[in-house]
Amino acid sequence: MAYSDDYLGHDTPKLGFGMMRLPKLEDGSMDMPQICDMVDCFMGAGLTYFDTAYVYDGGASEIATRKALVERYPRDAFTVTTKANAWLGSPTEEQVKDQLKISMERLGVDYLDYYLLHAVQDNNQHMYDNYKLWDWIRGLKEQGVIKRWGFSFHAGPERLERLLTAYPDIDFIQLQINYADMEEASVQARANYEVAREHGVPFTVMEPVKGGMLANPPRAVREILDAANPDVSYASWAIRYAASMKGVLTVLSGMSTLAQVEDNVSYMRDFKPLTAEEHAVIARAQKVFESVHQYKCTECHYCVEGCPMGIPIPDFFKAMNRKLVFENEADAKRRYTATAEKAGVNASDCIQCGQCEGACPQRLPIISYLQEIAETLE
Repeated sequence: MAYSDDYLGHDTPKLGFGMMRLPKLEDGSMDMPQICDMVDCFMGAGLTYFDTAYVYDGGASEIATRKALVERYPRDAFTVTTKANAWLGSPTEEQVKDQLKISMERLGVDYLDYYLLHAVQDNNQHMYDNYKLWDWIRGLKEQGVIKRWGFSFHAGPERLERLLTAYPDIDFIQLQINYADMEEASVQARANYEVAREHGVPFTVMEPVKGGMLANPPRAVREILDAANPDVSYASWAIRYAASMKGVLTVLSGMSTLAQVEDNVSYMRDFKPLTAEEHAVIARAQKVFESVHQYKCTECHYCVEGCPMGIPIPDFFKAMNRKLVFENEADAKRRYTATAEKAGVNASDCIQCGQCEGACPQRLPIISYLQEIAETLE
């Protein structure tokens, strides 16, 4: 299929605000003063796309979006996206459909610019199918409750091909794309991108910085990027890489501090795609990532919400990566111990129920990773 440059979102600014990793105060509540400053900085740069979900922070993300954005700016000054989740917590069909009303109440809006079926993957598509949510979400658009509909995706190109063939009227999709994952077998980013292009479906990009890992990559990658341009952030390479792709609606950055927003808008306010020389730099960095063993966790925390032991899995993985990626075992043990003491649980407390692995969009072998962490860091 020939793909026109005149597509949904072709004129949308190529940086979107992912409201998944918002800053919190020591008591666990949202740091609303800082979030408001972050939104102001983002909007002040002429950027307008905000992405949240019904399940993010148990609803706190949508509420924070209302307080920092919806209540402080005219409705036509921004676009907002949220998502319905049919699998986390095993909701009934009625409960999934009720998420729309709840999300709109939390957000304080009477329509949604974009609405997604959340994190469709191999082990949960049947729930979206059985509840007939594809027809339901299409009907919401016909009613004018939402303007555009789609789904976020964590599976392979064969499934994506089937879905885009079955629902040719879909407006857009959301894909996990970053330069470290393009050839990663568990993600298949390049293959999924090519399927989207073949169908002429625009897409938003999630995890462009791979859960923050590309903002502080391994030493060998840092050396490559520093040699090419020591004056820009490591995150800028990752976000500009994703934003340079054909057919991209916007690239979502899950920003956690005002400093991160300021850095991102510094180069995305007047976005320029990567040059051929810069693509060559990224290609060298990709070669390094192919050789580095690491836990490829994006810190979505879906695994944590249903863990019967309350194990802070992503935090333990982050600690272990200090050893695997940065070769700093002492720091890994320090971080692990501090996290375990705060949570009151160890990696060795895992009862191997498998709930976490069923929830993981990256399909990581979480149980064996926890065993490895227990043997190495406890």
